[in-house]
Amino acid sequence: MPSFRLKLPAVRWPWQGRWDRWWQARHPASDTTALTQRNLYIVPSRPGFAFCATLLVLLLASINDQLSLGYLLTFLLGGAGLASMHSTHANLRGLKLDLKTPPPAYAGQPLALDIRLHNAGTARFGVGLRLPGGAAADTATADVPAQGHAQLHLQLSFPTRGRHALPRLRIESHFPFGLFVVWSYWRPAAQAWVYPAPEVDAPPAAAVEEGLPQGQGQPGLGDDPGLRPYRQGDSPRQILWKKSALALAQPASPGGTSGAPLLVRERLGSRASEQWLDLSATRGLPFEQRLSRLAAWVRRAEEAGLPYGLKLRDVSIAPDLGPDHFRACMEALALIQE
Repeated sequence: MPSFRLKLPAVRWPWQGRWDRWWQARHPASDTTALTQRNLYIVPSRPGFAFCATLLVLLLASINDQLSLGYLLTFLLGGAGLASMHSTHANLRGLKLDLKTPPPAYAGQPLALDIRLHNAGTARFGVGLRLPGGAAADTATADVPAQGHAQLHLQLSFPTRGRHALPRLRIESHFPFGLFVVWSYWRPAAQAWVYPAPEVDAPPAAAVEEGLPQGQGQPGLGDDPGLRPYRQGDSPRQILWKKSALALAQPASPGGTSGAPLLVRERLGSRASEQWLDLSATRGLPFEQRLSRLAAWVRRAEEAGLPYGLKLRDVSIAPDLGPDHFRACMEALALIQE
């Protein structure tokens, strides 16, 4: 017998819009944040609630039996608790945090967040940072010296490729006695690039080769077919310093300009070895697996130093090499829609 599930519309109360505006005003999205009286919150912890219950029992017993020493002990412990609350709140108040732009990661693999803490006051102890809802064991903690700085590192992962907004972070502290917990929320504005996970043991690239005939060098570089001008992203080890110096020493041609470019030797052939990595070459596979295979081919060609281009339906990236080219290709793979 078929079953039917009734999907009710989400209920939004009239006051929720005002609450959202209040929350966003106190915690705006930014890669830097300052902890102030305005955005810090403090409540008793579990041991703190037990401490308050103990104080209440002591107070009732002292009132019932008219014990002067009981009053003294109760108010002494109560004063110590209030001093602890003030110290806990002051341990975070005045701190500033900033987030370094996170490096890209592959789907399902850890993404590292690098956070710097800046302290303009006295030393701070036990400053913790974690994802909301995460276990206490996953909290990264650090002590920040007076007039100094500290670093915290968090790891998170995204199961799917794309450009993702970072989740909000929770900054907290239980210092000094653990009777109270003070916390604040931070909404980073940075976004994380998550590339398709490269296929393990991918077959050789099915590329469409385009380029010059074998053995033909690039114009203007002499008879050596393995030379080309320096491009941004090339390793300094590839530069032929002697040949570049000789080219610079040659007099300029009439009507030409002096100052020849630095010469670089291709690591695996010349432009004849340029290849196009085409999405159509992966037909017959599920769409995400096709992207994983292309990601493996892109990474393999980059590591081998073999110029490569990428064709994704209406997107075409000309053959090249280097970190900028690799990033452009992987970002295109991350954003393409099925």
